[in-house]
Amino acid sequence: MRPILLVDVDGPLNPYAAKPHRRPEGYETHRLLTPRWKAAERRRLTERGLPDMPPKPLRVWLNPHHGPALAALPFDLVWATTWEEEANDFIAPALGLPELPFIAWSSTQPMPRGGVFWKTPEIVARTTGRAFAWIDDEITEADRAWVREHHDGPALLRRIDPRRGLADDDFVALTDWATGLD
Repeated sequence: MRPILLVDVDGPLNPYAAKPHRRPEGYETHRLLTPRWKAAERRRLTERGLPDMPPKPLRVWLNPHHGPALAALPFDLVWATTWEEEANDFIAPALGLPELPFIAWSSTQPMPRGGVFWKTPEIVARTTGRAFAWIDDEITEADRAWVREHHDGPALLRRIDPRRGLADDDFVALTDWATGLD
């Protein structure tokens, strides 16, 4: 069985922390108005006393080469992003990826302590001992320690710099880790 690659959008695929008006090389700008973003923008505008103002789309930078590069990795891909199913509607088509399974985050999970990222316990619960790699810009040593203690299988937690997004060395590290599992 192939390992799972859990893919976050903002940070790894969308280097949102890059300089605001300087798109990183190789990335294309997309203006996306997802249903969740539109609803959040409507609430924000209404709270500011501007209920008739149209919501502004979200600026997302995506590298079209990431789709084929992700698809070529020796993993089963799963979205692990707050975009949830909207990643299939907006991100996957822009990258040329098929519809992928996604984690629908639970609002009932207790918040972890000790600096553990809120996604970490749910990712471990969803992978049920299966080998997985996870790419996210919020991963810390606290998450790695939590996974070592609570996950009964191999795991690679790779933090991606949200100023640069996925890079060649990340793809090499993911491939090396997955092929080294045999």
